[in-house]
Amino acid sequence: MLSIEKCPVPANTMLDKYSINGAYTDCYSTEISGQVSFPEFIFSFYTTPLFKLERLILKLAVSKPSTDIQARQLADSVIEKFAAWTVEDRNENQLLMCDFLRRTRSWFMIVPVNETRTQLYFGSAISSYEDPKTGRLSLGSGFQALLGFHQIYSVLLLYSAKSRMVSQLSRVL
Repeated sequence: MLSIEKCPVPANTMLDKYSINGAYTDCYSTEISGQVSFPEFIFSFYTTPLFKLERLILKLAVSKPSTDIQARQLADSVIEKFAAWTVEDRNENQLLMCDFLRRTRSWFMIVPVNETRTQLYFGSAISSYEDPKTGRLSLGSGFQALLGFHQIYSVLLLYSAKSRMVSQLSRVL
């Protein structure tokens, strides 16, 4: 769908530890022509029109505002908090963000394929908890009910970031 593929969470990544401990995880990837920097991927993702809608909802619903300037600062490793998220882990090609309730994670990674292509990854983790009634691990009914929407939304977010970067690359050339 939209040149975005669902894929297994790559081993030995920041998201992989959540796959191992029983959380729900997903991972999507796509390739882009050209070499893109990791900060540009992060900035593009958080400043697409689609994600700006989520930022507006977070501002109005839970008083977690954010700006494009803050998105640039997050991408450039200047700040650790952005809207409803805090950096949990980061390196030169991965970023793991944790929401303020500590239930969900957003993960980003780039991998250069060759001199002319870059692989982009976006994934999520939703931590499970022990249901007091059953004693079994559960995502909770709210997360379970929204899982289908979440999967479609994840694809659209990655596609939007890719489209924005493609557009920016074509202006440079």
